[in-house]
Amino acid sequence: MAYPKNLLSDGEVIIHDLRPHWRALVFPAVMFLVIIFVGFYLLAMIDNSQIRLLIGIAMLLGALWFDVRPLLNWWTTNYVFTDRRIIVRSGLLVRRGRDMPLSRINDVSFVHTPLERFLNSGTLFVESGGTNGQLVIRNVPDVEIIQSEISRLRELDDERRRGQFSGDRSAVEPPSPGAHPDVPGGVAGQ
Repeated sequence: MAYPKNLLSDGEVIIHDLRPHWRALVFPAVMFLVIIFVGFYLLAMIDNSQIRLLIGIAMLLGALWFDVRPLLNWWTTNYVFTDRRIIVRSGLLVRRGRDMPLSRINDVSFVHTPLERFLNSGTLFVESGGTNGQLVIRNVPDVEIIQSEISRLRELDDERRRGQFSGDRSAVEPPSPGAHPDVPGGVAGQ
């Protein structure tokens, strides 16, 4: 599920719209194979129809818990990095979300284990100056690139906000009556 563009602010641009790294699906895939192998082995070994029914129900419940649930969690999780904020959304029935404006970011760091390094993923830690503190984003693909991209976007956001709120006041304040636009200080002929 891509992040809906109608939920962005005016002029906000999506830089990266990511899902968790595919390695989050490895354990569910292995569990699916284990459930199938063990379940069908037990079904072949047991002749009692009631026990076979219980084994079938256990296989179904195991598949739902270990396979379908993580797959839906992966499918409904978005890590969105815009030119103004970081957006994390997850969940199908119970939706969770957190936004962090780039202007509040104090530090961005990452950690990846040797396996994550091999798979080019990791955990991203974003420190905020706000009351909610740290944003931890797990299973981020290309975590090193994303970390440096957030730093770059934070600097661009700082420049955008400085240009908007200081320096060029003509965009914010209308000229005073009788002021000449080409003369510094205002009125022509002084």
